[in-house]
Amino acid sequence: MSTCKVAQATAAGGPFEIVEREAADAGPGQVAIAVEACGVCHSDSFFVDAALPGISFPVVPGHEIAGRIEQLGEGAQDQDWQVGDRVAVGWFGGSCHHCTPCRQGDFIVCPNLKVPGWTYDGGFAERVIVPVDAPARIPDALAASDAGPMACAGVTTFNGLRRSSAQPGDLVAVLGIGGLGHLGVQYAVAMGFETVAIARGADKADFAKRLGAHHYVDSTTDTPVADALQSLGGAKVVLATAGSSEAIAATVDGLSHRGELVVVGAAPEPLGISPLQLITAARIVRGHPSGTAQDVRDTMAFSALHGIRPMTEVVPLDQAGEAYRKMLAGAARFRMVLTTG
Repeated sequence: MSTCKVAQATAAGGPFEIVEREAADAGPGQVAIAVEACGVCHSDSFFVDAALPGISFPVVPGHEIAGRIEQLGEGAQDQDWQVGDRVAVGWFGGSCHHCTPCRQGDFIVCPNLKVPGWTYDGGFAERVIVPVDAPARIPDALAASDAGPMACAGVTTFNGLRRSSAQPGDLVAVLGIGGLGHLGVQYAVAMGFETVAIARGADKADFAKRLGAHHYVDSTTDTPVADALQSLGGAKVVLATAGSSEAIAATVDGLSHRGELVVVGAAPEPLGISPLQLITAARIVRGHPSGTAQDVRDTMAFSALHGIRPMTEVVPLDQAGEAYRKMLAGAARFRMVLTTG
């Protein structure tokens, strides 16, 4: 029996260890993927810290997976996949196909969603086995180290914008220009929006402009973020990528009439928003999850077409612990990616 290397946490919040495991075969309706790269996402901490129900240790996290199909399980041949195909797998790692959202075609909100690193072992490994509906085909123009982060950070921001109410020419603000936001700004510009980047500190202004932002708002100045947005005419959409409820709530009064706050940055604290802030200007607040395998494929195709890439720091799988700690400390610029080759 062949083996594969994985990076696993053996206890909640515990350190990572590199171990060899037996390489299992793909079962019915599954594909085995030889992992080439896997991004390190802040959501991985939900699993490592056992912050979600159903976590059992050891945990192998990782839901920004890119690699090549190595084996097709029974029935997987019917899904137009072949051994050697380049694929990516993100937060959407398969769905149940029988719940009401799945029957309505809304697979990403399946209550039985299969998330790599939660439902089954994730991509901090040399090999992963996933349901056949999880992979998305990677365009030739994208390297594995770019495709991995596209399967979570990329699709989350891309989908959040394309499913919003904004139209080309509208003022759209992206709150935060970190792991999610630096992609969100690039997508907003490519979609034809007048793009505002919001972040902390004047030193980030030049970086925001390099990403293509037309305006930069420093949230640490005496001018409230909402006033700064209103001085530009009010934002049709704010894509909130920062994981700060206080920072998210501070943008609401910067929305235009019938403006929309799209929340993709996860934070545990309640949002400090009053009903009057929403009612008088008919504003909308909604959460947005990641995206299906088709959404991931659309994200990668759009990125390849427009030359959009994540900014990454690439390290070998053996350094998974160091990469994870750097991500948690907010020191990654802007996505840590583990590679196996």
